Amino acid sequence: MAVFAWVVAVAVLAWAVLVFNRLVRLRNQMRTAWADIDVQLTRRHDLVPQLVATVKGYADHEQALLTAVTSLRALAVATQGPARLGEIESELEQALARLFALREAYPELEASDNFAQLQRDLVEVENQLQYARRFYNGAVRDNNDAVQRVPDVLIARAFAFQRGQFYQAADEERGAMQVRLP
Repeated sequence: MAVFAWVVAVAVLAWAVLVFNRLVRLRNQMRTAWADIDVQLTRRHDLVPQLVATVKGYADHEQALLTAVTSLRALAVATQGPARLGEIESELEQALARLFALREAYPELEASDNFAQLQRDLVEVENQLQYARRFYNGAVRDNNDAVQRVPDVLIARAFAFQRGQFYQAADEERGAMQVRLP
């Protein structure tokens, strides 16, 4: 009888260790995925001042749009959480789309090599952001499944493993985006 109790105790302990290690791996994967989004957002935030400076030389009377882009960039840099940052980044994406639409009104801006290169760089960053967001949300889903699944939830609660927040598009971003000049 004592041997059976030891076998059960060792089996429960082994299960707990395996679950704990899996939860740690999933939590770290989620954190790494968020860091990947942060890297891409930082790249975008680094390009925005250059883009604003380039446009400013050609379109001085578009000051309201340039100010909005600059302010949104500053707000995005200062924000940490996925939910609020998603909202701010959506607004920044829309403002950048309006900024790119200015090239139609200013042919000399469209001909600018600097503007064209910045536009290509931002398109590349946006593509990387899409991938990073999908990967992050997949990592959050896996983590959330693990911390809610019975009987793993017992280990998750005992060691304070938390659910992650999804990076979500704002309501206005879900439809087709319309570009309007101010």
